[in-house]
Amino acid sequence: MLSKEDTVIGFIGTGVMGKSMAGHLLNAGYQVTVYTRTKEKADKLLENGAVWSDSPGDIAKKSDVIFTIVGYPADVEEIYLGEDGLIPNGKPGTYLIDMTTSTPSLAKEIYQQAKKKGMHALDAPVSGGDVGAKEARLAIMVGGDSEAFLEIEPLLNILGTNIVHQGEAGAGQHTKMSNQIAIASNMIGVCEAIIYAEKAGLDPETVLKSISTGAAGSWSLSNLAPRMINGNFEPGFYIKHFIKDMKIALDEAKRMDMEVPGLSLAISLYEQLAGKGEENSGTQALYKYWKQ
Repeated sequence: MLSKEDTVIGFIGTGVMGKSMAGHLLNAGYQVTVYTRTKEKADKLLENGAVWSDSPGDIAKKSDVIFTIVGYPADVEEIYLGEDGLIPNGKPGTYLIDMTTSTPSLAKEIYQQAKKKGMHALDAPVSGGDVGAKEARLAIMVGGDSEAFLEIEPLLNILGTNIVHQGEAGAGQHTKMSNQIAIASNMIGVCEAIIYAEKAGLDPETVLKSISTGAAGSWSLSNLAPRMINGNFEPGFYIKHFIKDMKIALDEAKRMDMEVPGLSLAISLYEQLAGKGEENSGTQALYKYWKQ
């Protein structure tokens, strides 16, 4: 069992979601050391007692458990497998939990390389956005050995409310692809519903009171539609990262010889928005496609 007194937690990536997640671990009484490419993003955590590390390799040498949530698979690969990465510099027995949405194949490679060093790697992508991270209500989908999952499950319970071990290494990432496919088509429907209500001369906020609790209800309808209506396109999750996720899902679907017309349409619409400078907006900015 990982005790608070003896366990040092490393956390890499303190962006929109990571800063809240690291904060929950810190507030739970754990020793937390952090690294992120832009140190200013970790300022509040450092003020609250977190310790700064200068690199992933430095974190690897200090930590018993390491969480990562960064941008792209290339970032994950460098952080875990690079010369100054976690696996080359870590110690046997360390638990590595990657919460980035990445590729199943990379998750499997990290697992295999970690196992050679006597380390335990889990792929554990999350869903719930900035709100879920702030409120510690994330859904966390985990791939890897069941023994390692059971060991770090108490830490995951600090970050989320729906923690499910999905299977072997890579299973967490495959589950996240299912999640992103569902969101992709749903976001189109949410935007079209709000635009339709506006064009029909209705008050969209009043429309939401009726449709958000019925059969049309979804997380996006309840949490992102109000932001659309209020003109709030700040990122709870960046469009550029969602495009990355959808491309991974599309590649995996092609490998399985599966058609995904809804996903393909969503990628097309989001890429058009990104081409017009919206890549750093939140995913709810899809609403702007109909407002162009």
